[in-house]
Amino acid sequence: MLIGLALMPFAAVPAARAWPYLLASALVHTVYFALLMTSFRLGDFGQVYPIARGTAPLVVAVLAAVPAQEVPDGTAAAGIALCSVGLTGVALWELRGRRPDWAAIGAALATGLSVAAYTVLDGLGVRASGSPLGCIAWLMAVEGLAVPACAVWRWRRATLSVLRPHAALGLLGAVLSVTAYGLVLWAQTRAEPAPVAALRESSILVGAAMGAVFSKERFGAPRIAAAGPLVMGIGLMPYA
Repeated sequence: MLIGLALMPFAAVPAARAWPYLLASALVHTVYFALLMTSFRLGDFGQVYPIARGTAPLVVAVLAAVPAQEVPDGTAAAGIALCSVGLTGVALWELRGRRPDWAAIGAALATGLSVAAYTVLDGLGVRASGSPLGCIAWLMAVEGLAVPACAVWRWRRATLSVLRPHAALGLLGAVLSVTAYGLVLWAQTRAEPAPVAALRESSILVGAAMGAVFSKERFGAPRIAAAGPLVMGIGLMPYA
């Protein structure tokens, strides 16, 4: 929210036709935050994160074909499919030899659907806005109101004391988040949403590696093998 407010003086206000998409996206982002935190609470980071992110590219391809009339050609479709196979493989290997946690998996799948929904909304909104930077600034400011409001409602006068120890890490995460998603929005002004979504989710391998390093979760040969289709899918994207 603070970063969005700081960007506003340097960017044009989005065009009127972009505001329905922007407001709808802010609402979906709020639902996404809640679902993602629920997923992390219920399951391992290395399992739920790939499921949440890996389901998005295929759903984005379907959703974008309806309102945006953008259907990937054969090469792009093959790249998206290969990326999705690799991303799904990163997650599914974790289910071997143990009973699936269907609550965590369900929350992760719901998170993936919310990712697909806001990706398509933002792709339509940024193109209609006439100002990618303005769209980023206003989207971050509007959607950024929800989580602080929930925190104040939950902690009341203790909010600042609860948040103070995490302020530096939170601000660093905010800068990384705004920068990363700003690049995604800018990319959607140059390319169709589905390939952009598939390329974006290549970070799942990084997430799986971080889960292994920081949370001591297994990585293993199956995840390494799943990286093969992902890399091939990424390789097909520039030729779409």
